[in-house]
Amino acid sequence: MKAALCKSLDGPDGLIIEEIGPPTPGPGDVLVAVKVAALNFSDTLITRGKYQARPELPFSPAAEFSGVVEAVGDGVVSLAVGDRVMAYIGWGGAREQVVVPTNALVAIPDAVSDEIAVGVSVTYGTAIHGLKDRAHLQPGETVAVLGAAGGAGLAALEIAKLMGARVIAVASSAEKLSVCLSHGADELVNYQETELKGALRNLTGGHGVDVVYDCVGGDSSEAAVRAMAWQGRFLVVGFASGQIPKIPLNLLLLKGAEAIGVLWPESVKRDPAGHRRNMARVLRWIAEGNLAPRIHATFPLDQIREAIGVLDRREAVGKVILTM
Repeated sequence: MKAALCKSLDGPDGLIIEEIGPPTPGPGDVLVAVKVAALNFSDTLITRGKYQARPELPFSPAAEFSGVVEAVGDGVVSLAVGDRVMAYIGWGGAREQVVVPTNALVAIPDAVSDEIAVGVSVTYGTAIHGLKDRAHLQPGETVAVLGAAGGAGLAALEIAKLMGARVIAVASSAEKLSVCLSHGADELVNYQETELKGALRNLTGGHGVDVVYDCVGGDSSEAAVRAMAWQGRFLVVGFASGQIPKIPLNLLLLKGAEAIGVLWPESVKRDPAGHRRNMARVLRWIAEGNLAPRIHATFPLDQIREAIGVLDRREAVGKVILTM
């Protein structure tokens, strides 16, 4: 089978396409023919050895895939050959076949395409876990999404709206904010042109933001904390800016607020059943037409360097996917 392999930690330049032997499912495992794999910002880090997970070389990038069951191992009764499935596996999806434990797989409804399903796990999985399981978001609350035009930010925006929240999208350009508006944002803030704390306070009538969903880090994080409401919740999701902020803890004390880590991959490992429930809910929203994940670009597997380059340059507005 064909696979994209990272053979050196030089970013996209360390990737090559090779023919390797096909995998075999063991007891409780499933062999899946990958149709589509999805890339994330984490692929720009993991291919440089800068991600929290550091797989041994060589490895394939792409944490998400969708495809069709080709074979099942002993003891597997919940899935059968021909079933359409999707999964999050951390890395290893950029290849034509993968072996996955049964409990990591989620069935894809007939009304949802492989191309749409493949981009659900990381972005929408993180969003629903962060907003529902960690922040306990309630209808009528206000959510500020930092980095709202990226794949993770758009997912949080859309999930928050479906949960009944008012959403303030924060991004760095009018073009990006236009995308956020088309995905349902109620208010827009260009942090390159406006002082963030004041803008968030003004848009909430001085009340402050109930939940901050921060995919970016950097200087915007402290400004957003300063704009939170009493008993606000600050969700630490990622650091796409490359800067980990140092936030004064007295700000949390004075607001009775919480800073909450959203380490979604670990939650998937510790509660796979909860993850499958969340994914089933997201896929149901998509099948019903209430959620429309955005695809930025599609590349064939042998153009994976170019595909990761789009993420490297922060050009993606939506998902970057690979077809086999």
